[in-house]
Amino acid sequence: MHIVTAAEMKALDKDATADYKIPSLLLMENAARGMVDEIEINDGKVKKKVVTVIAGCGNNGGDGLAAARHLRMRGALVKVYLFSKEVLLRGDAGISLQIWQKTDGALREEGAFTLEHLISDVTKSDFVIDAFLGTGLSHAIIGRHAEMLEIINRCARRIIACDIPSGISADTGEILGVAIKADATLTMAMPKRGHFMQEGLSHSGELSVIDIGFPDALIEKKKLNVSLIGTDVVQGFLSPRLKGVHKGTMGHLLVIAGSSGKQGAPQMTSLAALRSGTGLVTTALPKSIEKGFSHQAMEIMTLPLPETKLGSIAMGAEKRLLKAVEGKTALAIGPGLSQHPDSQHLVLKLITSVSLPMVIDADGLNAVAVELVILKKKKGSLILTPHPGEMGRLIGKSAADVQKDRFNIAAAFANLWDVILVLKDARTIVAFPDGRLWVNNTGNPGMATAGMGDALTGMIAGFIAQGLSPEDATLLAVFLHGKAGDLAAAQRGEAGLLTSDLIDEIPKAIVEYLKEHS
Repeated sequence: MHIVTAAEMKALDKDATADYKIPSLLLMENAARGMVDEIEINDGKVKKKVVTVIAGCGNNGGDGLAAARHLRMRGALVKVYLFSKEVLLRGDAGISLQIWQKTDGALREEGAFTLEHLISDVTKSDFVIDAFLGTGLSHAIIGRHAEMLEIINRCARRIIACDIPSGISADTGEILGVAIKADATLTMAMPKRGHFMQEGLSHSGELSVIDIGFPDALIEKKKLNVSLIGTDVVQGFLSPRLKGVHKGTMGHLLVIAGSSGKQGAPQMTSLAALRSGTGLVTTALPKSIEKGFSHQAMEIMTLPLPETKLGSIAMGAEKRLLKAVEGKTALAIGPGLSQHPDSQHLVLKLITSVSLPMVIDADGLNAVAVELVILKKKKGSLILTPHPGEMGRLIGKSAADVQKDRFNIAAAFANLWDVILVLKDARTIVAFPDGRLWVNNTGNPGMATAGMGDALTGMIAGFIAQGLSPEDATLLAVFLHGKAGDLAAAQRGEAGLLTSDLIDEIPKAIVEYLKEHS
């Protein structure tokens, strides 16, 4: 499923009518009927339920007015609050208003109701439909309209947003003045970028997509470059194991990680790779932490290395590391590595010397940020996995700046430096050098804890080690990492979830994945 900007959605609407002769009013009717169908699927039959619809003067308001009519046809008790003057509704929205009025629909237009009226009706409602402002919003909501939205948010009723919560930018997810905090959002045809960014993620609630009747040919013609990572995308990437395989045929991953006080990072990376099915994992780490490491992770082979006085890998380890690469099928570097100059030198040296696919995370990224041009000298495929702060260091911006423009920043970086970029967040973005972007929709807030990125690094590198292409391995790992987190949260709850809990659920996530695609 594709994800679109406001401009892309507007073009799709226009072309559906111009090129495929689908009346725009029919698209609005499809949207309205689909909304009510989805409401009944999620919330039960609407008969005798009390519903308040807030509508604006644009097509979003027209969708809301049409949905109000379909709700009433199914027995709901519906009242519409028009946050506009009737004369401002034109085109399809105006027609939906006329139909509502001709069928004696209850309506209060702006200027004909008080805030007390709104509070009274919203408070008595079973749920509220927000169809005030849609994807075309480009200015801050202020004054009386802002006050009305705040009232709706405070009334403690279930709020269902039409397309996108009013006040949320469809492109950036930022709040423009004031925004509705919806419990659910029913978006038309395709999700919008703003559903997955900044406040848009938390304000959208449960997101469902309504099919409004766009032909497949229309969507294919547009060559949209942003998609959701769903089960359809990763189908067939991983197959059940054949009889007769052995550990040597399932790949050998080299993990270079760890420093004094950061023994857990290489453990989580290595164990996640093993749990993802990698046949062999060797972890290269400072010699002072190797003994304790091997006692706690018995299945992992270790390569103790010379270290600095501060307990990080020393420059003297270079020859041993280059020798250790021989016979391996993938490389992961960075978790817990430290920012010591010796360790940073080794990262840069390996990038320019090793032709194996390499996943770079954490302090490996910090080393790259010091000498970004090193990426142009790489010998093999690189997968970089920054969180917003690390991404900011790579491009000389703040984490906040990164969050405001995640899609464009990820796409530009991957293209400029010819790398696969995994921009981690609640909804991780994967960017390919050719301009394609992917958004992950698995995972939960319980995963906001130490070590989750280390585990993801191990999963990506582990799948590459087993023979998947860097692109397929990255998409599959990001998807299954979130799925394993969801399985762990279902068992233990989100609060207090540990990375080790997620790692334990990776095999189950793979089993479920294989069942879905059998």
